[in-house]
Amino acid sequence: MVNVPVNAENQPVPIRAGTEAEVATGRADGENAARIPGGPAEFDRIQPRLKAMLRVARYHGVELDPNEFRAAVPSPVPNAADLSQWAQNGGMWSRALRIRWSHLLRFEHTGPVVLLFNDGGAGLLTGASPERKVVFLKSAGAPDDDEAIAIDELRLSQVWTGEAVLLRPARSYIAADAPFTLRWLIDLVRLEGRSMRDIGIASFTLSILTVLPPIIVMTLVNKVLQFNSVSTLVLLSAIIAVLFVYETLLGHARRLIINVVGARLDTKLNLHVFSRLLRLPLDYFERHPAGQTMYHLAQIYRIREFLTGKLLSTFLDLITLCVLIPVMFYINATLGWIVLACAGVIMLIIFAFLAPLRRSYQQVVEAETWKSAALGETVVGIKTVKALGLEPQRKALWDERVADAGRARLAFGQLANWPQTLVTPIERVMVLGTMLIGAYLAMSDTSGYMIGSLFAFMMIAQRVAQPLVGLARLVEDFEEVGAAIGEAGSVLNRPLESSSNSTGLRPKLVGEISFRDLTFSYLGTKTPALDRVSFDIPAGTMFGIVGRSGSGKSTVARLLQGINRDYSGFLKLDGVDLKEINLRHLRQGLGVVLQDNFLFRGSIRDNIIAGRPGLTLSDAMRAAHLAGAEEFIERMPNGYDTYIEEGSPNLSGGQKQRLAIARALIHNPTVLILDEATSALDPESEAVVSANLMRIARGRTMIIVSHRLASLTECDQIMVMDQGKVLDVAPHATLLERCALYRQLWLQQNRHLDSRHGRLAAVPPRLV
Repeated sequence: MVNVPVNAENQPVPIRAGTEAEVATGRADGENAARIPGGPAEFDRIQPRLKAMLRVARYHGVELDPNEFRAAVPSPVPNAADLSQWAQNGGMWSRALRIRWSHLLRFEHTGPVVLLFNDGGAGLLTGASPERKVVFLKSAGAPDDDEAIAIDELRLSQVWTGEAVLLRPARSYIAADAPFTLRWLIDLVRLEGRSMRDIGIASFTLSILTVLPPIIVMTLVNKVLQFNSVSTLVLLSAIIAVLFVYETLLGHARRLIINVVGARLDTKLNLHVFSRLLRLPLDYFERHPAGQTMYHLAQIYRIREFLTGKLLSTFLDLITLCVLIPVMFYINATLGWIVLACAGVIMLIIFAFLAPLRRSYQQVVEAETWKSAALGETVVGIKTVKALGLEPQRKALWDERVADAGRARLAFGQLANWPQTLVTPIERVMVLGTMLIGAYLAMSDTSGYMIGSLFAFMMIAQRVAQPLVGLARLVEDFEEVGAAIGEAGSVLNRPLESSSNSTGLRPKLVGEISFRDLTFSYLGTKTPALDRVSFDIPAGTMFGIVGRSGSGKSTVARLLQGINRDYSGFLKLDGVDLKEINLRHLRQGLGVVLQDNFLFRGSIRDNIIAGRPGLTLSDAMRAAHLAGAEEFIERMPNGYDTYIEEGSPNLSGGQKQRLAIARALIHNPTVLILDEATSALDPESEAVVSANLMRIARGRTMIIVSHRLASLTECDQIMVMDQGKVLDVAPHATLLERCALYRQLWLQQNRHLDSRHGRLAAVPPRLV
């Protein structure tokens, strides 16, 4: 912190020149580090800004992981945005911002605030005294019982220019774990209460201004035209000019606020949707077509347009009606009742059609969902479609889906046309009917003032009719939005992988794995994929898993990644139950290479360091060297800057696989899982990867799932599985002697090789 000593009168004295250096290096915190969880030595090595963040997080009951931050952002002096993102990844609410001294004085009774100093250090703002014009600061490494030091604006300005990070628990209902419902949307709008209040005040003022022109017209007819009063005409002209200018400026300001509110709602909505999507379990994506998911999520745009468009405009119209309707009845109660009666009939018509429209629209949704599923499946599987010449079949399926969607939309449109047909003549009665009746009343009026009143009423009635009809139609629009909320909710309200990023243990991973009597079945199947499986993998071991197709090899890898957690029995990593470990922390300690790996659009370097965007080119080169990928990368025209298109058409299967291995190794994982990673490689690529296996495995636990036994011969232990059970665990030579299934698989794969006793006898394959 800023070490500001105090004198006998407890007043701060000038800051010493060496204080900032002490803050940056953390030397001033060494004496108190023993009180911080994790030990003094470990805490002293943490950068002062990270220390401050850890202290505030612990104050709120959340434990952040500094290793996670250092792996993602290797910069020696982290900035405010990175620190805020780190806290958000840990499940907290956080904001990085610049604040003024006057704002600091408002933090009298709040939790601690992290202030970032110019030299790379940080301090904790624990309170403020507006009366004394001072704030109270503590060192990031100081114990909780240390007293904070009072500092005034002049002394703080020497080391601080306004950067701060705010943190608190994510306790708001608008949180990542909140279900996507109508209530969520209402609370989302309520968070913009201050802006909505400003919009309401502006709308109410504009509504009053809307009433004045009809009143002026009435005065113009009744006073000016009847009595030829030029002075009154000049006065009315001046009033109208002032009203026009004021209404223009106020309307401009209101539209600006509406745009800001709409942008905020749109941003929060999109951030929430994408965050929920990323936290859905892999099972969901495996069981639902990509096109179906994308169509359901596309309904977010309908919801957004409703919130920022029709709902907001109707809300503003209601404010206008609150002013116009009393004035309308004041001018002529008879005509006012006619307008309200017509509006009531319109609402009854729309309400009568709501239930049939809801059922018809549900059929449209179902048809459009299947149409999107067919489109998405075709796009994702276009290589297979082209290779097998399936274009006619896919076109026939698409034609069928389009026809179904067209019929459903046609039926819905025909039904929705009836309310509009019935409402149209009533709308005309509201305007033209009141005009005719008003003309009749004016003819029988002896005072002569009814003519001006009729003009004023017609101007107001036109402004009242449209909001009343719009209010009635809002109910119809709400039905469609309700269906859209249900569609988006069918995706977003699925059970998440974890309740919060901040939950779960974060042990230091060593790589010791233990399965004990573990049984697991996939959803919808009765036969267990793993049946009472028990085995141990010591830390630093190269462990192979082999078996026939469907024996449960890949299921073991899925459970280790935390993809499925609904198993019985025990799965422990370094003695800790895997269910208790934070998922993010677990997966950051794992490196996974699959049989078919996806590369993102971007450069080769970007793909290798995808999980650690703060790393440099040299880090990517080291990982590529370890994976045996550097030789083909350097032959490319742009080297590590070679751009990879979607689908990686400019890379071979072996090159993609080696890049995937480099990507898995970039963060030096404790446990590396190769799930059929070499099964799709050409012999040259497989030879390169196999030659590097011993080097890759050094210092980590490596689990190799493969049906190619030749790639497992160097493993310390090999587990043989069949029908979800463990048959044997032993080295390669031992399994050849005592495990019949392993020996059979070995002979099947190597019968082309000559042995010392001649050609190995071919073993006929057995159907399973």
